[in-house]
Amino acid sequence: MSKTSLLERDDSESNSQDDESKSISESSRSTSSENVHPAENANRLSMMQTLIHLLKCNIGTGLLGLPLAMKNAGILVGPISLLVIGIITAHCMVILLNCANHLSQRLQKTFVNYGEAMMYSLESCPNAWLRTHSVWGRYTVSFLLIVTQLGFCSVYFMFMADNLQQLVEEAPVTSNTCQPRKMLVLTPILDVRFYMLTILPFLVLLVFIQNLKVLSVFSTLANITTLGSMVLIFEYIMQEIPDPSNLPLMASWENFLLFFGTAVFTFEGVGMVLPLKNQMKHPQQFAFVLYLGMTLVTILFICLGSFGYMRFGSNTQASITLNLPNCWLYQLVKLMYSIGIFFTYALQFHVPAEIIIPFVVSQVSESWTLFADLSVRTALVCLTCFSAILIPRLDLVISLVSSVSSSALALIIPPLLELITFYPEDMSCVTIAKDIMISIVGLLGCIFGTYQALYELIQPINRSTANSTDVYSPHYLFLF
Repeated sequence: MSKTSLLERDDSESNSQDDESKSISESSRSTSSENVHPAENANRLSMMQTLIHLLKCNIGTGLLGLPLAMKNAGILVGPISLLVIGIITAHCMVILLNCANHLSQRLQKTFVNYGEAMMYSLESCPNAWLRTHSVWGRYTVSFLLIVTQLGFCSVYFMFMADNLQQLVEEAPVTSNTCQPRKMLVLTPILDVRFYMLTILPFLVLLVFIQNLKVLSVFSTLANITTLGSMVLIFEYIMQEIPDPSNLPLMASWENFLLFFGTAVFTFEGVGMVLPLKNQMKHPQQFAFVLYLGMTLVTILFICLGSFGYMRFGSNTQASITLNLPNCWLYQLVKLMYSIGIFFTYALQFHVPAEIIIPFVVSQVSESWTLFADLSVRTALVCLTCFSAILIPRLDLVISLVSSVSSSALALIIPPLLELITFYPEDMSCVTIAKDIMISIVGLLGCIFGTYQALYELIQPINRSTANSTDVYSPHYLFLF
C-alpha cells in the first residue's frame, strides 16, 4: 500500500483545488493519522467491544485521584462540578462526531479524523486568512493529541512504578489483618526509577500490537481487573463514613483550579472517539455506545470521588490506594489496578502512534517500513518512561497535562469546530452562545489551571501535603 506523508498531503491541499481533490482521493486509501485504516468487516469492532474500549479509555489513573480532587473543590461544589464537566465533555464528543460526519458527507469521504475535521472546516470558513492557513489547524490538533496521549502514558508509567515499588517494599510489613494505616517512614530499597525501567521492555512489546480488535481482548482483561479493584475499594470506604457535615462545602479557588485539571484529565477518552467509531462494524450505533459509556463513567467518578473524600476527609491522599489498609487484600487492589493500567497504556498510545508513524514510514523505502514502525514505537515508549523519571509529582502532572492539552481537545476545540463547520448554514443564536461559552470556560480553565499547576510543581516538596505522592524523597512516607 502506498503511503502519503502528512506534510505532502497537506501542502497539496493548500496549493490548489485540483491538488485538494487528488489528496482527498489519496487520503481515503492511505493510513490515517488518528485512526486505523478500515479492515475487513470480520476484523472490526462490535458494539460491546467498542463499549469496552470506551470505558477503559476513560477509566485510568485519574479515577483514583478523584477523592483528592473533591477535597480541592469541596464536598458540595466537587460533585456538582464533576457532573457538569462530565456532561459538557460528553456533549463535546457528540459535537466532534457530528462535525466529522458532516464533513465526511460533504467531501464524500468514508470518514475524517480529528485533525482532518479541523483542517477541512477551516478550508470552507469565510475568513481568507484561516482558509490559507487551514493546514495549521490539523497540525495543532495533531500536536495536542500527541502531547495529551503521551502525557497520559507518562502518568501511567509513574502510577505502575509507584504501586510496584509499594507492593515489593511494603511486603515485609504487610499483614493479614486489615487495620487503618498508621504513619511510618521506610527507606527505599530500590529507587522508583528502577521499577520504571523494569516495566519498560514489557510495554515496548505491548505497543507492537496494532490491531484494535486484538487490543479489545486486553481491554476486557483490564476492565475485569479494574472492576475487581473498584469492588474492593468501595467495600472499604463504605464501611465507616464519618459525618460529612464537618467537611467544607467549597474550597479555595486555587485548589479548585487543581480540581479542574484533575477532573478534565479523568475523562481521558476524547482522543479515541473517532478512531473507535471508524473501527465499528456498524458506526451508526456509536452514538448510543457513547451516551451509555459516558453515563456509566460519570456515575462511577462522582461516587468514588464523593465517598472517598467523605471517608478519609483531610487525610485524603493523591491516590486513594494510599489510604487503603496495608494488608494483602488491599495490596491486591494496587496489583489489579496496575494490570488494568498496563493494558490501557496500549490504547492511549494508539493515537500518537497513528499520527507519527505514517509520516516517518513515508520517508523510508518499503524494505525499511517494519523497522521504522517498530523503532518509532520503541522510541515513543522510552520517551514516556524518561518523562516519568524526570517529573516526580503525579497529581500535579495530571493537572498540568489536562490544563494545557486535554482541556483544549475536550472543551475548547469541539465548540469552535462546530461554529466553523455549521455557521454558514444558519446556526441558531442559542447554539452559537453555547459554543462560545464552553470554549471560554475551557480556555479559562486551561490558563489558570496551567499557572496553578506550574506554580505548585516548582515549589519544594512538602511531605505534609496530601497532594504529593512523594515518591522521589530519600525516605518514603507510607501510611500503614
